Amino acid sequence: MHINSLLDLGWSHFFQSQLDLDLLSTQLPFRVTSVQRNLIECVGFDNDGQLKTLQLSTYPWRNELPEAHPTVGDWLMLALDSESQHGFEPQQLLERKTRIQRKAAGKEAYIQMIAANIDTLFITTSCNEDFSLNRIERYLAIAAESSIHCVLVLTKKDLCDDPDVYIDQIVASHPLLPVELVDATCHESVSALTQWIGQGQTVALVGSSGVGKSTVTNGLKDSFDQATAPIREGDKKGRHTTTSRSLHYLPSGGLLLDTPGMRELQVVDSEAGIQQAFDDISSVAKRCRFADCQHQSEPGCAVMAEVDAGRLDQRRLDNYQKLLAEQLRNNESIAERRQNNRALGRFYKQAQQSAKRFKSKE
Repeated sequence: MHINSLLDLGWSHFFQSQLDLDLLSTQLPFRVTSVQRNLIECVGFDNDGQLKTLQLSTYPWRNELPEAHPTVGDWLMLALDSESQHGFEPQQLLERKTRIQRKAAGKEAYIQMIAANIDTLFITTSCNEDFSLNRIERYLAIAAESSIHCVLVLTKKDLCDDPDVYIDQIVASHPLLPVELVDATCHESVSALTQWIGQGQTVALVGSSGVGKSTVTNGLKDSFDQATAPIREGDKKGRHTTTSRSLHYLPSGGLLLDTPGMRELQVVDSEAGIQQAFDDISSVAKRCRFADCQHQSEPGCAVMAEVDAGRLDQRRLDNYQKLLAEQLRNNESIAERRQNNRALGRFYKQAQQSAKRFKSKE
C-alpha cells in the first residue's frame, strides 16, 4: 500500500471539522499506530509532505484519566518544536469518532481504551469449542455503543466437519449480522474479507487467543510479520501470540488493527449498546405491564411470555440481563473511584495551600 495522503491513514471530515485554519497552519495531524508503556508510535506527514514515523513520550498525559490517554487509532495534533528530540510536541488528542473500551482487567476501577476510530469490527471466533454466542454478543454490545459496523469471522473451517452448526446458531440469534467463513491459512479464503475494508477504512480484529487473528492479519497483509502459534489440543484454547495492539497498512488499501486475545472484556458505560445489540428484547420489553419489569417472575411480563412461547431463547435473555447488571456494577465502581480521586485531589490542594500560608508567616 502506498500512503500518499492523510485520507489513506483514515483522516476524514469528522476530524477536520475539529480544527480551524490557524491551527492547521501551526500543527500537523499524526495517527497513533502503537502504544507501549511509556512510548507512543504515530505516523503522519511533515511540513514537506514526507511520510514520517515518530515515537513520543506518554508523559504529557500523566495526569489525565486513563481513558483520555492516547490509544491505537487515535489522532494527535503535533506542533513543530526545534528543542524536542524528534522535532514535534503533542498539543491535543482529537475527539474520537468511535471507540472500543472495557473495564480494566483485575480489581482496578477505571476504563481502558482498546482502540479508537474503528470503522468495522471483525469479531473473530473459530469453529470449535471457542465458539460462544455470549461472547459474540458481548462484542456486539461494545461495538454498538459507538455504532461500529460488525462482521463475524468464523475461522478454522478447514478443521471443522460441519461449519453450518455454528452459522445456524448465528443466523437464529442475529440474522442481520454478516458472517464470513474462512480458512485463515489460505490466502484466497482470507482475501474475501477485503470487501469490508475500503480505502482509508480501519478494521479491528478482536477475539480470544488462538482463534487465528494473527493468521488472518498475515493473510490480509500478505506477509508473516505477526507470530502465530497452534492451539492446545486438550481444550482447543489458544496461546497469546499478539502481545500488544498495533495498526497495519494493507496492500489492498485500508488499515487493520490487531489486538491481543483478551480473557476478560467487561462492559462499561455501554447500556445503549446493550439495548441495541438485544433490540428484539428491548422492543418486547416496552409491552411489559410494569416499566421497571426485571423480566423474571413479574405479572404481565411480555418478555417472559416470549420465552414461554419459544420465540425468545432463555440463554439470550440471561446474557442480556447479565451484561446490563455488569455494566451498571462497573459504572458504579468507576464513579466511586473518580469521586475518591477528586476528594484526594482537593485534600492535596488544601494541604499545599496551608503549607504556603504557614511558610509565608515565618
